[in-house]
Amino acid sequence: METNTLRTAQVAAGLLLALAITQAIYTALYMAELKVPRHLLWGIEGLLFTVLAAYAGAGMVQTKSFHVGWSAIAFSAVLNVVQVSVGLTMFGPFREAAGQVEGLAPAAGAVVAFSFMVYYAAKLLLGLAAIIFGMAKLKAGGAALGGVTAALGAVALVANGTVIVLGRDGFMPSAVAGGSGVAATLLLALCLTSAARD
Repeated sequence: METNTLRTAQVAAGLLLALAITQAIYTALYMAELKVPRHLLWGIEGLLFTVLAAYAGAGMVQTKSFHVGWSAIAFSAVLNVVQVSVGLTMFGPFREAAGQVEGLAPAAGAVVAFSFMVYYAAKLLLGLAAIIFGMAKLKAGGAALGGVTAALGAVALVANGTVIVLGRDGFMPSAVAGGSGVAATLLLALCLTSAARD
């Protein structure tokens, strides 16, 4: 890779890795029924996704190939900024208002549903990027990393697409969609790191 493209890929990979870690921490705390510092973790994610949007956008125009992969990362980052912003700014006020006025409960539910819809769309795009960069790594001789990344990307794409179409109460568990997206993000970061070194 050229120097600028190399640096862009390295920074994007680092950001994706940091995001996968923050999401894993959030999930682990939530599943252990421990107090989750939502505002802190979501604030960090909002910051990381904002910077990722810029670097992935740069990658999209700098590179001679993989434009769709970079585009998927960039637009996923933008969608995640929207999703995190909704969580940080609207969940609390709507939950509080719904607790005081019973008729506002559907509106609070709609805000949460909107946030999840955006979340699943972002994970679908990261799955697409994982397929593209995983297949590229596979073709470049990295069978193990490339194959697993592409496979998990396909799972994330299908799982999140299914939840978008059929809803969170459909036959696809929400945890499968989100979890596969986080796993695809982690492997995508490793693929980009590896590609930057090649």
